[in-house]
Amino acid sequence: MTILVLNSGSSSIKFATYDRGERRGQVVERLRGQVSGLPDSAALSWRAAGGAREERKLSGNVDSRAALEAVLAHVGEAGALGALEAVGHRIAHGGQALIRPVRIDDEVLALIESLTPLAPMHQGFGIDGVRAMQALAPHALQVACFDTAFHATQPALHTTMPLPASWRERGARRYGFHGLSFEWIAQKLPQLLGAAADARVIVAHLGSGASMCGMRERRSVRTSMGLSTLGGLVMSTRPGDLDPGVLLFLQQQLHVDVDEVSRGLHRESGLFGLSGLSGDMRALEASDDPRAGFAIEMFCQRAAQEIAATAVAIGGCDALVFTGGIGEHSERTRREISALLGWMGVRLDPALNRANGPRVHAADSTVAVCVVPTDEEQVIAAHVAAMMSQVRQQYSQS
Repeated sequence: MTILVLNSGSSSIKFATYDRGERRGQVVERLRGQVSGLPDSAALSWRAAGGAREERKLSGNVDSRAALEAVLAHVGEAGALGALEAVGHRIAHGGQALIRPVRIDDEVLALIESLTPLAPMHQGFGIDGVRAMQALAPHALQVACFDTAFHATQPALHTTMPLPASWRERGARRYGFHGLSFEWIAQKLPQLLGAAADARVIVAHLGSGASMCGMRERRSVRTSMGLSTLGGLVMSTRPGDLDPGVLLFLQQQLHVDVDEVSRGLHRESGLFGLSGLSGDMRALEASDDPRAGFAIEMFCQRAAQEIAATAVAIGGCDALVFTGGIGEHSERTRREISALLGWMGVRLDPALNRANGPRVHAADSTVAVCVVPTDEEQVIAAHVAAMMSQVRQQYSQS
C-alpha cells in the first residue's frame, strides 16, 4: 500500500510516498522529492529512504499537470504506483467549515474552490493538484489537509478583526496558516521539552512565507497571519503587517490598479522589496550591500516584535522553536532575533546555534530555544493513513 503526498505551489511541487505502519496513523517514508523551477527550468529531484539525492532535468515548458505526470512516472519507476491507494493534498485555506482533514468529493472540492478569494495566490495550486490526480489516479482516495485547520482552536479574541459587523459576517476574520508545520512541531515538543511541552511555546516558522504561532497545551492560541498569507512577518516577497491606509493611498492618490497592488504585495515586497536584490535570505546574508543588511535587520526586528506580542497573548514564553527554511538553517537570523529578546531571558549558546540545534539555548537562558526541521508531508501522510482506516472500518460495518 502506498500513500502519495502532494504539496503543490507556484514554482514547485513537493511529493513523498509512504507505506502505512502497524499502528493507526503510522506511516513509513519510502521516497521524497520535488519538481522545482516551474515552468521553464524544471527539474525533478528525489531521495529514496536511506539513499542519496538524485536529479534530472525536465525538458520544455513544464506546467503543473506535466509536473504531476513526471512525479507519477517516477513513483511508478520506484515501484510504488501500482500499489497507490490514496493521495494527500496540502490545501492552503479551509475557511471556517473545513477544520480537519476530509475525503475529497465533488461537494468538498466545490467548497475548497469557493475559498479561493481568501488565498488567491495559493489555493488554486492545491485545487489543480486534486483535479490532476482525480484524472491520473481515479482509483485513489483523495484527502485534503488544510493549512488553516490547526488554528481552529484560537479564541475569538485572536480571530476577530475590529471591522464593521457586516464585513465580519462575510468572512473578514483572522485564520492563520502554516498549520501543518505547526502541527508537526506540536507533535515533536514532548521529545524536546518533556513536561514543558504543554507550557507556553512560541513557534517561529521562518521561510519564504513566515508566521508565528503561540501555543498552550500544544494548541494554537494566536498566530501572526490573518485573513490572508500577506499579514504578520516580513517575508521573502510579502510585506507582512501594513497600515491599511497604504492601500487607500496607492489606489486613491497614486492610482495604482488592483492587479498591480496584488502583484506588488505578493511578489515585489518583503526582503526583495527592501533590498532590491533578492528575496532569498541566503543571497542577502552573502551580500555586502548595505540594503541587504537593512532588509535582514528589519526581518529580525519584526520577528522579535511578533514573538513579544505572541508572548503577551499566551501569558509568557517558556520555549521558542525555530523552523522553516530560514529558521532551521540561518544561524545569523536566530542570533539576531534572540539578541533582541534578551530582556525576555532568551540567551543562545553560539556553538550550539552554529550547529543548528536541536537545542541552542545557553545554560543561563530562562527560555528554552530549539531548532526543529518541519515535515508537513509526514503530517499529511499520517492523516491520510488514519482516513484510510476510517473508510475501511465504515465499509466493514456496512
